[in-house]
Amino acid sequence: MTDHDQIEAVARAAVLAGGAELRARYRDGDAEAEYGAHDVKAAADVAAESRMLPVVREAFPDHAVFAEEAGEFPGDGPYRWIVDPLDGTNDFAAGLPTFASSVAVLREGSPLVAALHQPATDETYVARSGEGVRYGGDRVTAADARAAAGVGSDVAGATVAVIVGRDVPRDPALAAEVDAIRGALDDRVKRVLDSWAPTVHSGLLARGRLQGLVQFHPDEEEQAVTELLATEAGAAVRREGDLYVAAADEATLDELWEALDEADR
Repeated sequence: MTDHDQIEAVARAAVLAGGAELRARYRDGDAEAEYGAHDVKAAADVAAESRMLPVVREAFPDHAVFAEEAGEFPGDGPYRWIVDPLDGTNDFAAGLPTFASSVAVLREGSPLVAALHQPATDETYVARSGEGVRYGGDRVTAADARAAAGVGSDVAGATVAVIVGRDVPRDPALAAEVDAIRGALDDRVKRVLDSWAPTVHSGLLARGRLQGLVQFHPDEEEQAVTELLATEAGAAVRREGDLYVAAADEATLDELWEALDEADR
């Protein structure tokens, strides 16, 4: 059987390699990209992936890999790697520091390891099934989210991130549902964030800086990372179809879910 310690080490090495490329390009003001109405394809995506893929492929040549830019690499056995060289491309291209390189490893379809590195702020998260979440080497949880944010038990003081997949804005029906979700949350909580860097905001939830996170039709590149971070940080979670909610505790989750149930969607 493949050593899961080795998988975790390689995942971490891969995101650090991708992050080093992104950090250099970010500091140089690299804005080379193709800009569309709903998305951005940056040269930095391809460059970072070219640093990450060899780390994974050389260590585990028989594992299946999906890379956001290069596509699918078939493999044998139960493991599949998902490589996202630049989560938060829009933010990167705009000069904002909220972006990351991330990797998820699935075993028989279930998330086993997730790693992400935020090069602008030099922050690294590693999550492993059954082993919790480490931030900069220290174990973190979502349990102290309210204390960290300085809010009381009332969900009205919460900050919640909303994550949508790249195809949602292109579909009028799905876009209308998201508008209803945002409106319902905005009536209940202090602040609703539209996330253009899902793994970054997932990390904030995992270490108690956000009180809630809502995913709607998420992209595969971020979904496994986001959900493993939430679960291993001890967040309360609930799913209904393509709607997934994670919160600091069960009481917050219940209130967020109640708001979404009442949304006109």
